[in-house]
Order: sequence, then structure tokens, then C-alpha cells
Amino acid sequence: MEEMQKQACCARKKERTQEEYKDLINRLNRMEGQIRGIRGMLENEVYCTDILTQVAAVNSALNSFSRVLLENHIRTCVTRDIKEGKEESVEELLAILKKLMK
Repeated sequence: MEEMQKQACCARKKERTQEEYKDLINRLNRMEGQIRGIRGMLENEVYCTDILTQVAAVNSALNSFSRVLLENHIRTCVTRDIKEGKEESVEELLAILKKLMK
């Protein structure tokens, strides 16, 4: 079942420019580093509010990553699909916006 979900999730592909790819990867790498830092803070018994400050920074970075990815998606995939008459792309966009705004 999990393999079927993985295939359905990743059945479509998106070619990204080298610049877009590098930007997204750099953002993810920074967040990974921040998460490892939070783990270290927890292991070193750092005070709660100091850890929460770092959690807020990771949340902000993740939100920024999502905004950049969404903007690129709208400018490329959604725009292309609308020009090609694929109106289902708008419904897909609305569904993902609902998930992002929870």
C-alpha cells in the first residue's frame, strides 16, 4: 500500500532550473542543520524558550520554502496547464492551498 502511495505521489515530474534546484536544496540543508541544532539543544538540556525560539526559526524557514516552491509552481506548472486547457490544475492548486493554510 505504501509503495502505491509513493508511486501516485511521485508519478509526475517537474524539471527545475539549476538556480531553482540549488535554492531549494540550500534551504532544505539549512533547515536540516537547524533541526540537528535543536536536537543538540535538547540533549544539552538547554532552557525551553531558547529551544522554542529555534523551533520558530525552523517553522519560518519551512514556510518560506513552501512559499518559494508554491510561487514557482504557479508560475510554471499551473500557468502551463491553464494555457493547455487543463482546468484540473486549478482545483489541484486550491486543494494544496487548503493544506498549506491549516
